[in-house]
Amino acid sequence: MSFEILVPSLPESVADATLATWHKKEGEFVNKNDNLVDLETDKVVLEVPAPESGILRKILQQDGATVVGGDVLAILELKNGEEVAPSPAQKLTSSSDEDIPLSPAVRRLISENHIDPHTVTGSGKNGRLTKADVLKYIETSQQTAEPATQRPTSTAEIVSESEAISSTSASSFRPEQRVPMTRLRAKVAERLLQAQQNAAMLTTFNEVNMKNVIDLRNQYKDRFQQKHEIKLGFMSFFVKSSIEALKKHPAINASIDGNDIIYHGYYDMGIAVSTPRGLIVPVIKDADQLDFAGIEKSIFNYGSKAKEGSLSYEDLTGGTFTITNGGIFGSMLSTPILNPPQCAILGMHAITERPVVENGEIVIRPIMYLALSYDHRLVDGKEAVQFLVTIKECLESPAHLLLNL
Repeated sequence: MSFEILVPSLPESVADATLATWHKKEGEFVNKNDNLVDLETDKVVLEVPAPESGILRKILQQDGATVVGGDVLAILELKNGEEVAPSPAQKLTSSSDEDIPLSPAVRRLISENHIDPHTVTGSGKNGRLTKADVLKYIETSQQTAEPATQRPTSTAEIVSESEAISSTSASSFRPEQRVPMTRLRAKVAERLLQAQQNAAMLTTFNEVNMKNVIDLRNQYKDRFQQKHEIKLGFMSFFVKSSIEALKKHPAINASIDGNDIIYHGYYDMGIAVSTPRGLIVPVIKDADQLDFAGIEKSIFNYGSKAKEGSLSYEDLTGGTFTITNGGIFGSMLSTPILNPPQCAILGMHAITERPVVENGEIVIRPIMYLALSYDHRLVDGKEAVQFLVTIKECLESPAHLLLNL
């Protein structure tokens, strides 16, 4: 009995996908729900699981192929209508999946490396295994198993080897590598170019004294974490402040569609996240309905899913306003690029102690520069400046956020 492995239905507005990587080979036994292949779309990577246990008899689409929903990827064959008995290592992976909850990325790593998940210590919530846990376990195992590398024993051998390396480096060691651009990187490039070509983009700046936010966070962060089981970060303050500013300046929460302006009566906040595959922007839907704990949990969950590669297309769709934080990489100042069709994006930067004047005296305060890039076709300069001033007021007097002033 044979099964056709099909490309699953692609998310709405996604025309096709690129076959990124086969994780199984022709003739190899696969367990039911094992990830067979990764399909890369403009935003997410989709995993195609085995519908049944059996032999991957024939692969019909190779790495790099462009496929659409319903295309046949491979043929999976069962022997005499019954499941083929797996090897001991494969049994181990299959049975362990049933009693330990694993994300798709973790399940793939465990399957590919024939690891018993019971032997890996999980650092996630409630002891859940993360991708980092498995990678660390693999690295430790390899270091333990690797034999000592044989080295030259005489001075002459050492000198000879050193000279050879030096000669090679100086004369011929000029490596290059050409790789195709990933679908995500290509889409990001397309959208950024689109933003610069199709919008009258301008950036305005301001600075904010973060002392009161830092003091408030330090005062309550332990109690906050004990009660809500999540850390109190800075991003929730910026999300809350941005929502208050968007309520006062609705044009910045709007978008342009042809000759029409769409004013959004809701606040779906995009939070830019850097991943190995490129920049992605998960969206916190109806963020104005969430408290600080709800926002922090949403950000944490999206960050975890981004690291594991398990973000869904729905996680990345929509968004009326975006916040990007270059400060985590040490950026002092930048001009963020719009995320179409949104008409504005807020850039956060590193918090640095600087001398400022307060009440006629020079004092040291933790200062952050803010940048708001906006589409001048829809947002006037006055409105953009006032938007940043509102955010500054909310952050320098957090009572604005707590008392809804």
